[in-house]
Amino acid sequence: MSDTPGTRPGGRILVDALRLHGVDRLFCVPGESYLDVLDALYDTPQIALVIAKHEGAAANMAEADGKLTGRPGICFVTRGPGATHASVGVHTAYQDSTPMILLVGQVQRSARGREAFQEVEFRQMFAPLAKWVAEIETADRIPEYLLRAFQVATSGRPGPVVLALPEDVLAEESSVLDTRPFRPVQATPADVDLAAVRAELERATQPLLIAGGSCWSDEGCAALARFARANALPVLASFRRQDLIDNDHVCYAGHLSLGMPPHLQQRVKAADLIIALGTRLGDVNTMTYSLLPPPRLSARLVHVHPEPTELNRVYQADVAVTASPSAAAIRLAALAPIGAPRWNAWTESARREYEKFIRVPEAGPRRGVDLAVVIRHLATHLPANAIVANGAGNFTVWVHRFFTYRQPRTELAPTSGAMGYGFPASIAASVRYPERVTVCVAGDGDFLMYAQELATAAQHGARVIVLVVNNGMYGTIRMHQERRFPGRVSGTDLEGPDFVALAKSFGAYAERVETTDAFASAFERARAAGRSAVLELVMDRDQITPERRLSA
Repeated sequence: MSDTPGTRPGGRILVDALRLHGVDRLFCVPGESYLDVLDALYDTPQIALVIAKHEGAAANMAEADGKLTGRPGICFVTRGPGATHASVGVHTAYQDSTPMILLVGQVQRSARGREAFQEVEFRQMFAPLAKWVAEIETADRIPEYLLRAFQVATSGRPGPVVLALPEDVLAEESSVLDTRPFRPVQATPADVDLAAVRAELERATQPLLIAGGSCWSDEGCAALARFARANALPVLASFRRQDLIDNDHVCYAGHLSLGMPPHLQQRVKAADLIIALGTRLGDVNTMTYSLLPPPRLSARLVHVHPEPTELNRVYQADVAVTASPSAAAIRLAALAPIGAPRWNAWTESARREYEKFIRVPEAGPRRGVDLAVVIRHLATHLPANAIVANGAGNFTVWVHRFFTYRQPRTELAPTSGAMGYGFPASIAASVRYPERVTVCVAGDGDFLMYAQELATAAQHGARVIVLVVNNGMYGTIRMHQERRFPGRVSGTDLEGPDFVALAKSFGAYAERVETTDAFASAFERARAAGRSAVLELVMDRDQITPERRLSA
């Protein structure tokens, strides 16, 4: 890093800027368009380089790293095909509000605009997927652009930034000086905001707190738990944000997910005050806006969000507060609690409904492995800091219903609904926190999207336990297909490989589990293997959700 005049090539300037802003790991698939960066990394052992086998996986890994750390996850890919492959991770980072920076090698400046080899106009391509997209056109401006990228990715509502890097810019010499490290900019509630929230609580009889959003700190999560307990507030987690509060907390009442259970629907409808803390109140947690029809609710609405343009965009709030969720929770927890809340019975019944909902149903599948039993086994046997990752598919219904999260940043799940996310994300988690247990639950189709990343796990010493939920079909699509076109199966059957042989070919431990009783011992063998492991769980194809069968 340089604070005195002296020339450096653009690649060196870029890597020095990454170090200055605290980057200690990046994910990539190498490309000739950023050879100067790879060369600078050769002399920068402070930055670990994780080499994925597909750019989509690399981007998912970077997104997961951003979720886990609260700092921008960094991904390098080459132009054209590399960037288009990586776009899935950018979309996830945008919808999940995850800080991330995608750096894309670009064709040299003299060839721009001529449809050069692998040329894409990235400012147009990524414009709807990222908070900011730019191309660095001279080495002199690399520190400036990197500083802005980190600021944009972490300030307000966090999200992804994409920077295109012409290869000749990375080779260009410059004497530009480095900036100082970035500092995220987040708002804190004003005293008048806190007074307004307290006034709303004082008039409420059936309040509900919906917690969501990203980049919560440990202090913020602890404050959320204190605020809820002090005021006996029932807490619902927004879609795939279940780890914001200990699910054993006396006030935790469930998860606003796809396929929302009737008791939660009724709870939301009956509330006379909704405090939406950090969440956008999107289509999933409002059942495509049918549960809470916009723009005005029958309930009073307090909406706290870090992005001012999100407030009053869909729902008109009675109290709108621009603040980061952690800063808001910390200040709310410091308020004097409401004396003797009138809603104790309301909160206690919400908790009882949740406890009943997570019990394993007595009528399990007719054959194969009972996934409810498997997930409850994980919930009761894994350490509290274990990380559980998943992608998308009907199998996630079991994960979100039956797993109980105990600590912040233990859930890696895409609110974007991207298949294939879980396995790359779990690799990122394992290399970030090698001392913690990391489990990935993946459908058979979900896992096959990035199964080759078993090689990445082996190369970088990741130890992930993958549970492949094998029902031989794209389950979510088949479920909808049976609803609309019963008996007319088209395009949803899935022919998979021998998952055990596949995993062993990459050096992983592997077993096929065909009965519920066989799971617990197989899982312990997988944990003791000392390397990544794959357990193929043979499922009853008819059991499409915990309560529903395709044949019904």
